[in-house]
Amino acid sequence: MSDLLQNIAEENDAGKRLDKYLAEWADLSRSRIKALILDGQVRGDGAALGKPTIKVAEGVHYTITVPAPIAANPEPEDMALDIVYEDAHLVVINKPAGLTVHPAVGNWSGTLVNGLLHHCGDSLSGIGGVLRPGIVHRIDKNTTGLLVVAKDDKTHQGLSKQFAAHKVERVYVCMTRGAPNPRDGRIETRLARSPHDRKKMGVVKKQDARSIASGKEPHGKIAITNYAFIKGYGRMKGASLSTPLVSIVECRLETGRTHQIRVHMAHIACPILGDGVYGKTGAFKTATSEAEIKLRAALEGFERQALHAKTLGFIHPITREALSFESELPDDMSKLKAALEGL
Repeated sequence: MSDLLQNIAEENDAGKRLDKYLAEWADLSRSRIKALILDGQVRGDGAALGKPTIKVAEGVHYTITVPAPIAANPEPEDMALDIVYEDAHLVVINKPAGLTVHPAVGNWSGTLVNGLLHHCGDSLSGIGGVLRPGIVHRIDKNTTGLLVVAKDDKTHQGLSKQFAAHKVERVYVCMTRGAPNPRDGRIETRLARSPHDRKKMGVVKKQDARSIASGKEPHGKIAITNYAFIKGYGRMKGASLSTPLVSIVECRLETGRTHQIRVHMAHIACPILGDGVYGKTGAFKTATSEAEIKLRAALEGFERQALHAKTLGFIHPITREALSFESELPDDMSKLKAALEGL
């Protein structure tokens, strides 16, 4: 069961940072309290408090709901896995939409890690951490495609080095609104968590001259996506004849930041179809042109971002063999593509 911690702020508490005040009496670390605040578990007079920096007010009744502890280790679960390749050292999975890669808040079971623990048994590498055994990289819950998992520490270390050195071939295919300009290009930005929504990532604005001169450390992490226009469908209303309503774009990753392709495509005004976080899901709800109406109908029931990890290539850390794998479009994206052909 969850524990409920509570206290009423006194006069000398007024003006303190919320996280600091709670840590004084809750017997929890500041980092734990911050996580609980961001998870919506802290309230003041019944109202949820979402920021650790909120100032405490005298007389307010503060409560902290501490969820019951979970098992220290993920439990093995029998599930159907689409295994593309497997040997004694690693396994390559074709991940379906809706499957979370590793346990986290809100998804403590039913993840790929749970399935891999059942499939691989005791051989799964633990170097990725208790909740991420064998996981070298990941793809979003609602993104489909290829993922490599290490079965032992040496393989995990070897793959991790290749990812860090940008030597792993990763090609994604996505369906976007509009078309990139120029058609082929390179997007290089810094990405960081949004200050307004911790579940979202955003492009960091370039440093101004004063910040650079002061030697201030740049915010965010470098993210690089190389993209190529493959094909366009329909025509964007009010745009030039050469601007399609929808495009198929291939993206080659040099880095692998959280939500990187989704943020980058939205950044160049080509949000991925079906992306409810970074795309404009209501863009075609007031459609009037024939092509827009057809597209709106095609998107009904398509409830994820149209993004698929189609190519994965790397050097096997143990055998030194060059391996490369391809994954066809999943059924839902194939059906969407067929509908686009009719625009």
